[in-house]
Order: sequence, then structure tokens, then C-alpha cells
Amino acid sequence: MRKLTSNVASTLALAAAALMAAPAQAQVEIQWWHSMGGALGEWVNDLAADFNKSQTKYKVVPTFKGGYDTSMTAAIAAFRAGNAPHILQVFEVGTATMMASKGAIVPVGKVMADAGLKFDPTIYVPAVAGYYTAPNGQMLSFPFNSSTPVFHYNKDAFKAAGLDPEKPPKTWPEVTLAAAKLKASGHKCPFTTSWVSWTQLESFSAWHNVEFATKGNGMRGNDARLIFNSPLHVRHIENLANMASQGLFVYKGRGNAADATFVSGECAMTTGSSALYGNIKRNAKFASGISTLPYYPDAPGAPQNTVIGGASLWVMSGKKADEYKGVAQFFAHLSKPDVAAASHQRTGYLPVTIPSFELTDKSGFYKQNPGTDVSVTQMIRKTTDKSRGIRLGNFVQIRTIVDEEMENIFSGKKTAKAGLDDAVKRGNEQLVRFQAASKG
Repeated sequence: MRKLTSNVASTLALAAAALMAAPAQAQVEIQWWHSMGGALGEWVNDLAADFNKSQTKYKVVPTFKGGYDTSMTAAIAAFRAGNAPHILQVFEVGTATMMASKGAIVPVGKVMADAGLKFDPTIYVPAVAGYYTAPNGQMLSFPFNSSTPVFHYNKDAFKAAGLDPEKPPKTWPEVTLAAAKLKASGHKCPFTTSWVSWTQLESFSAWHNVEFATKGNGMRGNDARLIFNSPLHVRHIENLANMASQGLFVYKGRGNAADATFVSGECAMTTGSSALYGNIKRNAKFASGISTLPYYPDAPGAPQNTVIGGASLWVMSGKKADEYKGVAQFFAHLSKPDVAAASHQRTGYLPVTIPSFELTDKSGFYKQNPGTDVSVTQMIRKTTDKSRGIRLGNFVQIRTIVDEEMENIFSGKKTAKAGLDDAVKRGNEQLVRFQAASKG
């Protein structure tokens, strides 16, 4: 009996050793480079973790690579070196550059089709899907964190200034009047703005149904030219400059630098991303509200619709077929109505699919959180050739030029017309360079 037991033990030991020696079925790793920090970085990590728990074959590995421009530059260098990530998050102003990067990307429509997964572009919010779709109708990148500019305001500051906290200003003349009352009540920063080019020129143009650039804002070809120095544009920037000289508008810097000044309570009103909602909800010590972007009531066709910001996910080329199947499975997971709805409600980014919007609406979220549907209602309006979106080459450089010229205007170094004329001239030089490089 002892001998039999010993033999059994020996056999089990050999079997265990064999199992340990045999290579385990390794998970296929999918590298995802992104630019989400803070609370949004936690959201990205949670999305990857949830997908990884939902199956055993693939493992998505998210990696923060710095700001959008930094991560895009890093990915291009990595692609040339042969070690690019599978998925790259690219902000909307990098879209034309990615489209022109022939051989570097694989259209998301092809990735999904090759994996045998159903992919219906019509379930995505039209203004979002259209922006990331090629002229031949193929979706090039996966809509992920799409945002749009909205008007955030401090309800407590409104009360203190004698303003109705439930009636935010809807027009630019009303913003000026509200700012004057806020200043009179002691507020040192009545109004500010983030992403000055995006909010005050790009979305301003679409909201008023005027072109920012020719060729349908670049959607119909890379020979587009900037035209945001029209009388309406000059009038608006001149008004902002006048507000700045009176202390009604305080410029707080480039990018999203102004966001922190609103969340802290320093500034009472701001135009910024709808995705600021998550930060406000988490960190603001005051009651806040969300409203639509202001407009000029005498401008024909206003308000129209706003354009998207945020980013999409691009699939890099040169990977194995099985890895692309993993990417497709991950995108299918992100598209599930419950997953997309939860992301929208958590972050303030748009619900990128119609089913996720409907699910959020039915859940009562919008009624419980007034204003959170503003970004959606601004975007789902019918678009025109002038308001579909802005897709230009060298757009990152153009925004930097706009920042420089707007700073000249707000500081009184240039008039609104001179500054916008110079921004258009310098920006068009960037477009000419991009057009020439695209032909080469």
C-alpha cells in the first residue's frame, strides 16, 4: 500500500512538473498610449481593467504618454523605430495629420471588419462619426472622448451678484452684462475661457454658421485656407478685448489653464470643454450650472451647432492579425451602450453612440444633473457644410499662432482686426506647407 501511494505521489509530481514546464497560454497584449491624467487617467485605467476582466485572451495595457501633442510625436517616432503602440489617442486637431500618414494607420472600419465584428457607423452621433470618416465613407478612427465647448457658471457667485442662478446668459451681450454685475459685487475674474481658438473662433464659427476656413473648413480638401477674420469674427474678438480692458474678461493662459481658475471659484464664468464637468463635480465647493455657448442674436443662422473636441483612438499599422482582433474586441466593448453611457456620465464627454445617450436619458441622469445634456443637444442638431467640423493640416501649429495673436490682442498690443489678419496670414502659410508635403 505504501509502495502504491509512493508511485501515485511520484506520478503526480511528474505531472505537475510537466505542467509547469509547458508554456502557459499567454495573453495577447494590446498597448494603448493615451493623454489622460488625473481623474480622467483613472477612468482610462478602469476601462482597460473592466475589459481585461471580461475575457481572458487579451490584455489592454494603458500608458500615459503626456499631453496630446507629446504623445503624438512619441508615437510617430516609435512607428519609425518599429515599436509603435497598437492604439494611439489623438486629439481632434491631429486628425488631418493622421489621415495623411499613409501606411502608418489602419482604418478602424477595416480592423472591425477583418475581426468579423459588426460595426455600424450610424449608431455614433453623426457630428462625431462624420469628423472621423474619410470621403469614401470609411471610418478611420474610433470616437472615444469627444467633447464640445459649453458655458460653465458659478451659481453661488450669481446669487451674490443679484443674478438669477437659474437663468444663465444665452447671448454675448448678456454675458457682458452679467460680468459687469459680478465685477460690481467684488468678483475679480467675472469671465474667462479655456482653449481660446477652439471656443472663441472654431466653435464660435460653427455656432454662428460661418466658415473658419474654406473648403468646408478643410473637410473637402487640404487646399483650404483660413478666413476667420470676417467682420463677425473681428466684432467678437474686439468685444472680448474691450471686456479684458474693463476687467470683465480675464485671460488665464493657453490650453485648459483657465479650467482650474473656474473650479477653484476664482472665475465665475467660463467657456470650456463639456468634459470639465467631472472635475467640477469632484472638486468645486460651489453650486455650478452648464448652459449653451453664447451667441450674437442678430447673426443669421445662429445658433447652429458646435464642433467636437477631445480625441479618438487610431490603430497603428504593422501588428499581428491576432493583436488586431484584440483591438477590435476592445472597441466593441467600449461601444456597448452601458459602457459608453457610464463613461459619458462619469466624465462629461459626449455619449458617442445614440444608444448610450438614450440609455442615459431613460436612467433619469439628465433630470438629476441639469445641464449635462447641453453638450449633446448642441451636437445633435443638423450640421451644415460650415458647421460639420474643422479638419486642417498643421492644425497644432495654427492653434499656437492663434494663441500668440490673441494674446497680442487681449494685452492691447494689436487691434482685433490686425491680430486676426496676422493669424490668418501666418496660419495659411502652415496650410500651404502641409499641402506641399502631402503632395510629396
